[in-house]
Amino acid sequence: MKRLCGIVIAQNEAAHITDCLKSLAFCDGQLVVDAFSTDETVTLARAVGAEVIQREFDHFAGQRNAALDAVRGQYEWVLFLDADERIPPDLAEEIAQVLKETSYTGYRIPRHNYLFGRLTRGAGWYPDYQTRLLRVDAAHYDPERKVHEVVVLNGALGTLSAPLVHYNYADVAHFHRKQRRYTRYEAQMLYEAGVRPKPHNYLLQPLRQFRWRFWTLRGYQDGLHGLRLSLLMAWYEWRKYVLLGQMWRSGGAAASAPEH
Repeated sequence: MKRLCGIVIAQNEAAHITDCLKSLAFCDGQLVVDAFSTDETVTLARAVGAEVIQREFDHFAGQRNAALDAVRGQYEWVLFLDADERIPPDLAEEIAQVLKETSYTGYRIPRHNYLFGRLTRGAGWYPDYQTRLLRVDAAHYDPERKVHEVVVLNGALGTLSAPLVHYNYADVAHFHRKQRRYTRYEAQMLYEAGVRPKPHNYLLQPLRQFRWRFWTLRGYQDGLHGLRLSLLMAWYEWRKYVLLGQMWRSGGAAASAPEH
């Protein structure tokens, strides 16, 4: 059985997939789980030697569990990476060292997030631990968490020190596209859990979000950049409750509203 497979969940990631997979060259193998991209993602992935399987996208937890199933019995460990993320050489070296002998069944990795081209250390974007290095026979993803997926580990979790790199949002328009999608998912989860918005939620939840981002998570240390991010996240907290209210009035229809 091989030691480590680098896995990328992708859809229409031609701009990122080659550099992403090159950063996983230290792995014993690479797998791309592609949601039927309509660009050159698959061709580019195969060009650098990655195996590609295609699966209709249902949710992130479903894609990651399918990836684990695909490599079970072939690899001991997997390292999940998003297409817009990279593994720097120091992290690759640390991973190689810890896998030589370990009692852990998974590791979380700190992440450097670049938002609008700027490394962001406050407002919750650092250390931003991601549990991505997993022993195949001891991990799966909670299928109930369809976004910001959660790993369920059968064993102890370790922490690495070297960060991975995430080119998170290229510009403000990119930020809004992603946040609209995340906000709908989160509103849907609240709706399915039976949570009804109360009048004070529309005011207090955004204020709490801003205070948490800007003061508790030290968004202020990034200056105006941190202030803008904290305000934007407060805005989307308000949008989440607006959507939740719409869902209760229309039987969940707001969850399927198209992005615009």
